[in-house]
Amino acid sequence: MMKVLLVDDEKEFADYMRKRLERRDMEVQVVHSGEEALTYINKNPVDVIILDMLMPGMSGTETLKHVKEQRPETEVVMLTGHGTIESAVEGIKLGAYEYLLKPCDLDDLIKTINDAFARKLETDERRLSERVALAILSPRSSVKSHKD
Repeated sequence: MMKVLLVDDEKEFADYMRKRLERRDMEVQVVHSGEEALTYINKNPVDVIILDMLMPGMSGTETLKHVKEQRPETEVVMLTGHGTIESAVEGIKLGAYEYLLKPCDLDDLIKTINDAFARKLETDERRLSERVALAILSPRSSVKSHKD
C-alpha cells in the first residue's frame, strides 16, 4: 500500500483530503508543519509527500530541501493556493515531482500521486539493481568466490 504524508497547516482541508485519499487505498498520515513533516519522515519512510507551500514556520520550499536531504527517494508533490511561476520553478529545481494549485481537481491530484509513486518504484528498482551489480562486481565478492 502506498504511504502518503500530507503536510498542510489547514486542518480541515488536511482531514478532508486524508479521508478522500484513504478511500483510494492509500495509507495517509497528516502533519501540520514542515518541522513535523521532517520529524515524521526521520522515523517513518513514506512514498509520496503532498506538501503545502505556505505554512507558518518552515515554508514548503524549505521543507522540500530538507526532505530531499533526508529522504531523496521520496517523491514530493507541491500543493498551494498561492503559487507563482517562480515558486513552481524553484520547487521543481529542488526536486519536487509536480506543482499543483489549490483548489485542484481530486482526480488530477490522485493521478499525480500515483504517477509520483510509480516513479519512486522505478527509482527504487534501479537503485537496487545498481547495488546488486556492484556487489557482484566488487573485488571482495570475487575473492570470496575463489575461496569457495
